[in-house]
Amino acid sequence: MYEQISHTLLNDILNQIKPEISKADLRHFYTRLGANFYAIHSLFEKLYGDRDDFAEHALRLVETMARKYINRSEELKLLDESRERDYNWFLSQKWVGMALYANGFAGDLKGLRDHLGYFQELGVNMVHIMPIMECPDGSSDGGYAVSNFRQIDDRIGTLEDLNDLAKDMRQRDLLLVMDVVLNHTSDEHEWACKARKGEQKYLDYYYTFENRTVPDMFEQSMLEVFPQTAPGNFTWNEEMQRWVMTVFNNYQWDLNYNNPAVFIEMLDIILFWANQGVDVLRLDAVAFLWKKIGSTCQNEREAHLILQLLKDCCQVVAPSVLFIAEAIVAPSEVIKYFGEDAVIAKECEVAYNATFMALMWDAVATKNAKLLNQGIKSLPVKLDRATWLNYVRCHDDIGLGFDDKDVIKAGYEPTSHRHFLVEYFLGKFDHSHARGLPFGQNLKTGDMRISGSLASLVGLQYALEVGDIEATDNSIKMILLLHSLIFSFGGIPLLYYGDEIGTLNDDSYLANPYKMDDTRWVHRPTIDWEKADLRHAPGTVEYAIFSELKRMIAVRKEIDVFADFNNRELIDVDNPNLFVFERYNLHKQGDHVLVVANFNAEPQYLNLEEIGEWKNQKDQIVDLYSGKSPDIYKNMLLIPRFGFYWLHQA
Repeated sequence: MYEQISHTLLNDILNQIKPEISKADLRHFYTRLGANFYAIHSLFEKLYGDRDDFAEHALRLVETMARKYINRSEELKLLDESRERDYNWFLSQKWVGMALYANGFAGDLKGLRDHLGYFQELGVNMVHIMPIMECPDGSSDGGYAVSNFRQIDDRIGTLEDLNDLAKDMRQRDLLLVMDVVLNHTSDEHEWACKARKGEQKYLDYYYTFENRTVPDMFEQSMLEVFPQTAPGNFTWNEEMQRWVMTVFNNYQWDLNYNNPAVFIEMLDIILFWANQGVDVLRLDAVAFLWKKIGSTCQNEREAHLILQLLKDCCQVVAPSVLFIAEAIVAPSEVIKYFGEDAVIAKECEVAYNATFMALMWDAVATKNAKLLNQGIKSLPVKLDRATWLNYVRCHDDIGLGFDDKDVIKAGYEPTSHRHFLVEYFLGKFDHSHARGLPFGQNLKTGDMRISGSLASLVGLQYALEVGDIEATDNSIKMILLLHSLIFSFGGIPLLYYGDEIGTLNDDSYLANPYKMDDTRWVHRPTIDWEKADLRHAPGTVEYAIFSELKRMIAVRKEIDVFADFNNRELIDVDNPNLFVFERYNLHKQGDHVLVVANFNAEPQYLNLEEIGEWKNQKDQIVDLYSGKSPDIYKNMLLIPRFGFYWLHQA
């Protein structure tokens, strides 16, 4: 009966749809709309069905999708059809990403276009350009305070520049990734400006209140994102004479998704960028989309309904486009952003594996894999048609949000262990060469996060400053070890720009009054291309890192079992310094790769008797990365300090 209701509504909508839309060639659009409309109607009704204007908004929703389909180029429509046929295309081991700031990497979009050969040289074929939409000149949270969702910031380029870049990237088989900030706008956005002038339509786009009664109710259960620099979740606006919800910063106004007009606006924006040739959209701050008194206003069920609805609508118009969920939450919560389905990602096909990232940094500090082994056991199994984005470093801070139960099982006391980690990465602990900086210190809870470039956090900055050759070698080995894990774990590995040449902390942000209080800018560098050219000069740090990562990427792409089909098994071993797992072929017995990583500063051994079918295979085991046979003595596999293997039975 409910399906009949939805089909009746669809017929009514199609009868009312504007003539200029109905006259267009919409064959594929109608096929996909018919297949998805029951789900679309169900979700839209759950979110907004109690409104008197529900049917009016439902009509506008369909018209929005139809207009964007009409505006989609024939080239992109052909790409849609191709990826619909090869629906597991993004699970392949051949994808390797890099995240970057366009201005820091190459000045602007034209400069980025000039450096596309750099990605191909390294083997990267998915490029995530950090926020480039129009934002204020001053405080903009690194571009995440957007003042115009349909324009490129003129300091970075133009829409024409982006279209040219996207076209060139398609010709080179490079995927383009961009951010869409779903949770908030800049306070300089047109909607916010009209709200300040008292226009009711735009007041309803945000959460605004005449007094503190409702905000105080919210504050009882809401957490603080930036307790040090932006405490609280509401800001008084003098011009509007109202309190406005500002969960992140006082210049970022939270959007009110209780209003269907906001949902349709943001869907239109997502489809706008899909039509510019963007292959993957990173949806920022998705955990915060629905606000409810009495909750933390994170991970609410309605936030998931919004994402499901966005995905269903995008499937109708631009089915080749993937969504990345930027949800840095507990493993039990992040898995939900794929969508609660047995197989298919109903919300986002890709999610950040922040748990894996944080656990690897714990192993760096402790020089063992005890918490890494324990914490990975708490990582839920993903959907078959979804994948992780695995990364060592990103533009944000490193949080230490491990589950206390896992910390205890690993043999540590949670509070003191986190204190040790902070001290270690700030370089305050004996024998630590890390050069990290504190970020987001919460005086109420004692929590703190860490900023710093990969190279500086693993001791390379220290080693180069003091001229310690052994420390330099150890730092390079650690950089390669960490990348070997994101390349082999299962998912899309995402490098962070500059890491491939050992870029150190950049202190220049201290001279900028809009950045000086945010230590994350220390690891958002401007690439020195003369220094980057040293990647071709043997004997340099840049060459040592770049050339090995280049080889690692090339080898990864040839290992079929590194494709992500839930084909990984964690292996418990007696040696706590080792992290060991197996990747295997679901359809071909005996086709498997054993990944072994040693986080200790001393060589370690692994008893192959612990790994059944690998014992007594000394003469047949080959390390795929080096192409050589590893050292094995009496079934004891020897792993060098900070070393790793990708082992295959020849």
